[in-house]
Amino acid sequence: MTVVIDPAFDPVPSLAHATSVSVSSQPPADPGALAVFVPAEGELPEGVAEIGRDALAAAGFTGAENQTLLLPGTPLRVLVGTGKAGIDSDARLRDAVAAFTRAAREESRIAVDLTGLLASGEWDAEVAVQAAIEGAVLARYRYDALKSDPKTVALEELMLQIGEEHAEDAEYGVERGLVLARTAAISRDLANTPPRHLSAVKFAEVARRLAPEFGLEVEVFDREALMQLGTGGLLGVNAGSVEEPRMIKVSYRPEGTALADAEGHLALIGKGIMYDSGGISLKPSNAMHAAMKFDMMGAAAVFASMTALRDLGATTAVTGWLMCTDNMPSGSATKLGDVLTIRGGKTVEVKNTDAEGRLVMADGLVLATEEERRPDAIVDIATLTGAAMMALGTRTAAMLANNDSVAEQLQAAADTTDENIWRFPLDHRYRDQLKSNVADLSNIGGQYAGVILAALFLNEFVDGLPWGHLDIAGTMQAESDELWRSVGSTGFGARLLAEFATAFEAPAGETDTPETDIAETAADHE
Repeated sequence: MTVVIDPAFDPVPSLAHATSVSVSSQPPADPGALAVFVPAEGELPEGVAEIGRDALAAAGFTGAENQTLLLPGTPLRVLVGTGKAGIDSDARLRDAVAAFTRAAREESRIAVDLTGLLASGEWDAEVAVQAAIEGAVLARYRYDALKSDPKTVALEELMLQIGEEHAEDAEYGVERGLVLARTAAISRDLANTPPRHLSAVKFAEVARRLAPEFGLEVEVFDREALMQLGTGGLLGVNAGSVEEPRMIKVSYRPEGTALADAEGHLALIGKGIMYDSGGISLKPSNAMHAAMKFDMMGAAAVFASMTALRDLGATTAVTGWLMCTDNMPSGSATKLGDVLTIRGGKTVEVKNTDAEGRLVMADGLVLATEEERRPDAIVDIATLTGAAMMALGTRTAAMLANNDSVAEQLQAAADTTDENIWRFPLDHRYRDQLKSNVADLSNIGGQYAGVILAALFLNEFVDGLPWGHLDIAGTMQAESDELWRSVGSTGFGARLLAEFATAFEAPAGETDTPETDIAETAADHE
């Protein structure tokens, strides 16, 4: 069967449009819509006080957090509730601006007055401006590249009003806000693209095309090169597919700095399962599994985050490993009971082919440890376990680490971006469940503690280096529009990793490493 795909199709359509941001101490000129922040209690802002709370309540508006009410006129005024607490954090400001932007969905030029907020003296203009930009741009995001008649009104201009004294700080906030919003959009685009439009091979082509634009270098490894490297995990998962696998190595080096001379070296490993059928352990067929195109969001987040590093002024050298293939059933697919040899020689018995992400990630982790300049830390990100979603739902990702400093830096980045994570214990008491009678270890454990068991498996391949793991299975998609999270891929992790890498410091403290290797104790298993 021949499937027609337009050769001009671009898997990263967001880069074709950029929102203009203007910052001024004067009221904006002729915006299509203006945000008016209204608290749930206390005085009403100028221009709304004459309406009165009784009239607002009669219209169903109480000032509850992120509630909106449109007041027709020129410009359109959009009342945005700020609740009883008001806007007391960058997360709440990001949400409030996102609520405004969604309510003003038909307007291409919108304005937000930040003077009152900044006059309190409790805000940095840089932080406020960045949060406002992220809220507006990410809320207006819509993946409609394959629609013949898209209805989304592009956000052409965001006008921000501030006091004159904040102009310099605001300029820096504009730069960061636009870069990080673009970063999330790239990640969303890649994950939203259907799997036939974005195979592992095509992802590698996109990475090569975009790399020079963002100061990156890309090296692509095809099937033959992967065989020479001995990446048995990636090749084993790919065995059932007609599409070739690709490992995409992405390198960022601070301008004019060799790897050996950089302040630090960070490795990022991304799971890139372009579509996950489950393999021989076939997933049930229902509409939910159209979402399995999102199983490459780890790789998308790593690549997207690295496009931000030069513009954010990152001084740490970063190397990304994108482990890309689909996971399909066929006569040549890896079978339950097969044993795969991971890069470096460890063998893994495959007891479930739908636990494939950890297999491709293992090869990437080993390769990262073998770099000429060993990384100061490794962080991997993957849509790895349904257990993460069961435990934390769809708004919080699981985080595990063998080093407290890595965990603390990841948490700080998550707090900054409002991409919530929760640290699970790396509990080595469960490691025996990964034993195998025929191999060094198996790719699944028992019925319980799935998040921890998956992390323990990955920890076997980091060679004692400081390491953190983000399981974003629950947070990979939004089923409906919610504030700055648009329906489809959330792009979760892209902004988080960009902030993490930019602020990265080589971790102090010991790693939580098991005293004995699981392979050494496998012979004791009955």
